[in-house]
Amino acid sequence: MADSHAKMTQATPQEIIISILAGLLAPLLAIFLIVQLVLDIQAEHKPDTSSEAAQKATLNRIKPFAKLAAIDANAPRVEKAGQEVYEAVCSSCHGSGALGAPKFDSRGDWGGRLGQGYTILVKHAIEGLRQMPPRGGDDDLSDIEVARAVAYLANSAGAKFKEPEAPAPAAQAAAAPVADNAPVAAPADK
Repeated sequence: MADSHAKMTQATPQEIIISILAGLLAPLLAIFLIVQLVLDIQAEHKPDTSSEAAQKATLNRIKPFAKLAAIDANAPRVEKAGQEVYEAVCSSCHGSGALGAPKFDSRGDWGGRLGQGYTILVKHAIEGLRQMPPRGGDDDLSDIEVARAVAYLANSAGAKFKEPEAPAPAAQAAAAPVADNAPVAAPADK
């Protein structure tokens, strides 16, 4: 009886190979079926390249990330109007109310701020306040351009601020500092 028991427990090499292949077949079949399912799902989600939104998204992804602007340093500076400054710089936060910024054309958001007065609002816009960076993040803006943008934003919420005018060219020349190495005209003798 011991001989027959030992004979039954021994497997032939052929039986071992069949057992291994049968054991691997089930997981491989499951992996194959899962891969086929994923591929079928992905095939159904082809991008819509014909819609206007898809075309805009494509153009946005391939647009250049920088622009070269050659500016003549001696050219006269053209000051932007309040609306231009708002659209170029301020609208990204004040259009949506991002980071607690008072929204454009929202009397509720601007109510308490308008009570501070135009001068304080301009000071905060130039120096920055809370999450708002100085000059809205555009260091190239002049004080007059920032003041115009503040007036434009506040007026949208019901204020009656007047956008500041650019100083006259003669006043700008008089206010310009004289360089150390620039020749100074001698006073005329009488």
